[in-house]
Amino acid sequence: MSNLPHELIPLGYQARREGRSQQALEIFSRSLELCRDGTDQSALASSLVGLGQIERDLGNIPEALQHYREAVDIYRSQPNQLRLAHTIRHLADILREAGSLEEARPGYQEALKIYRDHVETPPLDLANAIRGYALLRGNAGETEEAKTLWQEARGLYESVHIQAGVDESDEQIARLTTT
Repeated sequence: MSNLPHELIPLGYQARREGRSQQALEIFSRSLELCRDGTDQSALASSLVGLGQIERDLGNIPEALQHYREAVDIYRSQPNQLRLAHTIRHLADILREAGSLEEARPGYQEALKIYRDHVETPPLDLANAIRGYALLRGNAGETEEAKTLWQEARGLYESVHIQAGVDESDEQIARLTTT
């Protein structure tokens, strides 16, 4: 196995895509170990995100949160604001799924602000952030706000031809309209 994080990280994602979670965990852990010397903060953050994704996949939520939080701290000092927004959004998703709505709320708000402030934001990234925030707002009983967000997400999903996103948006809008 390679001893270079920039080679290990893609291998970790490949193992994850192929359903080899334990191997992905080992690869990302090795990459993280190699990055702890502090010379490549971007690779360190990428290793943490990969490890956080695998821990989330495996249901190890406290570990996933720890890795994502550390990655967010690193990305705050990096120039890639879209990477920061993406990582914050995933952290907020984990918190929301764990029922920590009020802890997740500022994460979604920050991620959406970053995404909306950057013209190069991919529409799918913005749609996915809006989706998470719409779910939070709906779970918090903020029906009208959630519907507005779902309508925006639906338009974005439609613009990038993600039918599953359009369908989910339509279902959520219909559910919120009848409550």
